[in-house]
Amino acid sequence: MNAVLFPGQGAQFTGMGKDLYESSATARDRFERANDILGFRLTDTMFTGSDDELKQTRVTQPAIFLHSVVLALETANFSPQMVAGHSLGEFSALVAANALSFEDGLQLVFQRALAMQEACELAPSTMAAVLGLADETIEEICAAVRAETGEVVVAANYNCPGQVVISGSHEGVRLAGDHLKEAGAKRVLPLAVGGAFHSPLMEPARAKLAAAIETVLLQAPICPIYQNVDAAPSQDVPTIKANLIAQLTAPVRWTQSVQNMATDGATKFLECGPGKVLQGLVRKIVPTAETASVGAMSG
Repeated sequence: MNAVLFPGQGAQFTGMGKDLYESSATARDRFERANDILGFRLTDTMFTGSDDELKQTRVTQPAIFLHSVVLALETANFSPQMVAGHSLGEFSALVAANALSFEDGLQLVFQRALAMQEACELAPSTMAAVLGLADETIEEICAAVRAETGEVVVAANYNCPGQVVISGSHEGVRLAGDHLKEAGAKRVLPLAVGGAFHSPLMEPARAKLAAAIETVLLQAPICPIYQNVDAAPSQDVPTIKANLIAQLTAPVRWTQSVQNMATDGATKFLECGPGKVLQGLVRKIVPTAETASVGAMSG
């Protein structure tokens, strides 16, 4: 069985999607429709923008979504048997699985990006990658820092065994980082992000996104989607909607999602979007799995 995976923030690069735009009339139409919906030329920044321009959340999220979805729609015989998306990628997965329209998905992603940017400005915060420690140890240390100091710090992204991202206030992440190094972490790497994604500090953004999600039509996807919040397969619309709303303040359970997909029969994992980050994570989670880009799909 094939599982198609969609990347999240951090996969962007200058020139992303340019080959699709230039080689396909239908892709070009979708890119231009996105520019019209957003009210600015997102494609100009995608194709020729600087790294700093591409890192702006209001640009990054719709850019990755657009590249991923157009790539899926342009792939012949695109027929995923299960899908998942890392954080932002969950919206791309829902569009690719026919649960959400392209237009609604793009508008939701843009509103999500703006709401997250606002939440970051309300509460200056950050994230850091922790390498080489067990999940449970990281969770225990974050809980201890919260209890002792009142600072916000949580495990936010379970990316693969030995790689967990923590998220919270600057002081919370700093203190937890010190304790994690003492506990034997190989490295604690600060991330170049604008705020504490997938933490309680995203509550203002979650509330705004919830209101937006309630206004769009969600349908049952053509195949199970393994969502970040519970890592479980679903084609039930109310469950999918609730998980999509909860996602901004809940952790991304990527390790568990990929493990569950493999348990449920996935043997080939295809990454659909810019970069190859997810292929690398899958190889660490399920070493026996075959990985490729979505362009390698056949049949």
